[in-house]
Amino acid sequence: MTKKLSRRLQELTQKVEERPYEPLEGLNLLKETATARFPESAEAHIRLGIDPKYTDQQLRTTVALPKGTGQTVRVAVIAKGEKVNEASSSGADVVGSEELIEDIQKGMMDFDLLIATPDMMPQVAKLGRLLGPRGLMPSPKGGTVTFNLAQAIEEFKAGKLEFRADRTGIVHVMFGKASFPAEDLLVNLKALQETIDRNRPSGAKGRYWRSIFISATMGPSIEVDISTLRDLKLGDAA
Repeated sequence: MTKKLSRRLQELTQKVEERPYEPLEGLNLLKETATARFPESAEAHIRLGIDPKYTDQQLRTTVALPKGTGQTVRVAVIAKGEKVNEASSSGADVVGSEELIEDIQKGMMDFDLLIATPDMMPQVAKLGRLLGPRGLMPSPKGGTVTFNLAQAIEEFKAGKLEFRADRTGIVHVMFGKASFPAEDLLVNLKALQETIDRNRPSGAKGRYWRSIFISATMGPSIEVDISTLRDLKLGDAA
């Protein structure tokens, strides 16, 4: 059954031409089409020439968005000993050891990001089936398994995001709020592009970037010209 578009989205979709937009032009259009009754995020949907079923074609990493995410990130930390005090004093919202693991098993999910120290990972592993589908399972690649709690908490609260390609090779990632100036969104989008290029999987063959579309949370998709974005120097975007 075909999903019927709302009248609002139909009207917005008519504003979008079927062509790749210059990055800044596309971001201005994203802002123009963010007309929902709540603060919408700016989202990127990037199709890559990878097949994640092969281990050497998987992409999972983090990006530090220079202009931030525009969101308040609630960070939970699982640690023990002195590391519990370090996490608390560094601004973690929820901190605990075995008792926090038990609370999560019982359904406590009052956090957006979970960080764990390496010595707690054998016990955290039992949360895999619960946290994995939600994208909350700590991982070394994502920077969420670490003894350097102060730095990790500061970075994630300041605008660091973890992302990964889904099983079809598409990256879905929020890169700011639609209310940001278009120039700030461009700086964040450029940082995302550079991160994806820098972490190109070793098994990726042929054309790596296939397409990139951006949109507000409830807005229409807008194609961005990949070559222009990749050629852009951050000095031009800042």
